[in-house]
Amino acid sequence: MEERSPKKLLGEFLRSRRQRLSPEEVGLVNYGRRRTSGLRREEVAQLAHIGTSWYTSLEQGREVNASQDVLDHIARALQLTEDERQYLHVLARPAQREEKTEDEQQQLQTGMQRTVMALEPNPAFVLDPYWNLTAWNRAAAFVFHLPAFSAANDYKINWIKHLLSGDRLGTDTQERNEKAQAIIAQFRADYAQSPNDVIFQKLVDEFQQTIPIFRERWPMHDVQAVKDRFKHFDDPRIGVMEFEHIVLHPSGNPMMKMMIYTASLDTATRLQAMLKAEV
Repeated sequence: MEERSPKKLLGEFLRSRRQRLSPEEVGLVNYGRRRTSGLRREEVAQLAHIGTSWYTSLEQGREVNASQDVLDHIARALQLTEDERQYLHVLARPAQREEKTEDEQQQLQTGMQRTVMALEPNPAFVLDPYWNLTAWNRAAAFVFHLPAFSAANDYKINWIKHLLSGDRLGTDTQERNEKAQAIIAQFRADYAQSPNDVIFQKLVDEFQQTIPIFRERWPMHDVQAVKDRFKHFDDPRIGVMEFEHIVLHPSGNPMMKMMIYTASLDTATRLQAMLKAEV
């Protein structure tokens, strides 16, 4: 298993963003043919107002400490999105996380589990830092085709594998690929927080071996934060469902996520009836 340090990931990310831009896109004159696509390192350095050797050191994963201002200059030069800019900062200036004791983690998990259960008929579930489902309510089990949750079960369902398997993202090829790309980009944003984590790296290796769309998209270094947004699902069992999706991070462990899908009044009424019928 290859070691993945934040500095190495930073270099790979910078190269991927540099190679996707043409001189014309950033206002530079293109003189003659180029052996490779994208901008040259010296052109990025010029646009960011930094030295070429200094920028080259960043791309080569050397121990270079970049200030926030310099990183922002690079982000503007490479025309990064806001999510990509934040990702750049995470890789260049990784934060140290405080480890919680086992008792503290268990208390947090118990509290989050009770919360998602109380949110019926709104689907809700909890993801750990590796995107394993650790708790979900009956509404989430119905909407996302999950087995019934039991705290006594020790099996793990990984959200990436669950979503990218079969037709869970729909049968339309373009729509399915767009959703998969967004999910993988969101997973990369979390991965950047712990690139040296052995468990995280084993997951990435496993997904690259077993999930074709993941193997195709992962080297592209796309990154996207989870956005609060409206969701629509068309399910033959219940019809079209409408939700407002929000993501909450507990203060005790910001790498965990509580995913809440607040149903519209009509959707909530139909979901509640379906859940009662299943009892």
